[in-house]
Amino acid sequence: MSYVNNVKMFVRVYELGSMSAAARDQRTSPAVASARVAEMEKHLGVRLFNRTTRSLHPTESGRLFYEGALKVLDAIDAAEAAVVSATQSPRGTVFVAAPLGIGRRLIAPAVPAFKDAYPQIDVRLRLSDRVIDVAGEGLDVAFHLGILEDSSLKVRVIAECPRVLCAAPDYIARRGMPEDGAALVAGHDCLTLRFPGAKEFQWTLQTPEGPRRFEISGPFESDDGDVLTGWALDGRGVVMKPLFEVAEYLRDGRLQIVAEASPPVPAQLSCLYPHRRFKDPKIRVFVDFMAARCKAEIGAALLPG
Repeated sequence: MSYVNNVKMFVRVYELGSMSAAARDQRTSPAVASARVAEMEKHLGVRLFNRTTRSLHPTESGRLFYEGALKVLDAIDAAEAAVVSATQSPRGTVFVAAPLGIGRRLIAPAVPAFKDAYPQIDVRLRLSDRVIDVAGEGLDVAFHLGILEDSSLKVRVIAECPRVLCAAPDYIARRGMPEDGAALVAGHDCLTLRFPGAKEFQWTLQTPEGPRRFEISGPFESDDGDVLTGWALDGRGVVMKPLFEVAEYLRDGRLQIVAEASPPVPAQLSCLYPHRRFKDPKIRVFVDFMAARCKAEIGAALLPG
């Protein structure tokens, strides 16, 4: 087995705290991951992890070796990136995750054009509105829409995304036009995005006193943002969406903006990736390409229809 591959496996086991998670990250089996770590321990003559049937913890030797191993891998990554940039086009596979709305409207439509521009790079795109564990799921890039909390990942902000509260005309005719967030809470059905870890049952809206969180509720909820848009079009309630996702419905009148006195706080579209991976040319060109496309599409939604 390659010594460098063994070092890479050790680093991922250390970072993820699991042989199986590291194996998924490196796209191999837990048996191979365990064998590579065992070979490292035999070579070094020390135990790198204390193992039980249910847990795995680095030893003091493991912690010391991890610090040095990171520097070695960083140097190798930088050297490989320099050679590839100087001698050949980027190549390989990029593993990407994105929320459903962003993925369907911004990322997926741009993938064929990216493939045309970089024919030696393959894209594996996974769409989900659930919370993604970038490192644990072996991803190279993950797109995120929202107010990003502290992250151990490298973050690139792509664009600010205005959001709107909107409902169908027949819903407004039946239930009245909510003027602000207080009116929404008092007497309207709000369509909520719910999944483990989600916080969209609280909408942060702008008020004269500053941003304020409103506890919203309603009879309909889903873990798919496009389902919420469909319910809104069907007159079932008020939905909060990025403007670019509903711009066409606002232009043709199928949805109308509501609660204009309390517009949502804008969200940021960002991409996240493990620090070392952005040195890989294929990751860098993918992120640059998609960032430019996303900015253009989001900007187009702001233009008058």
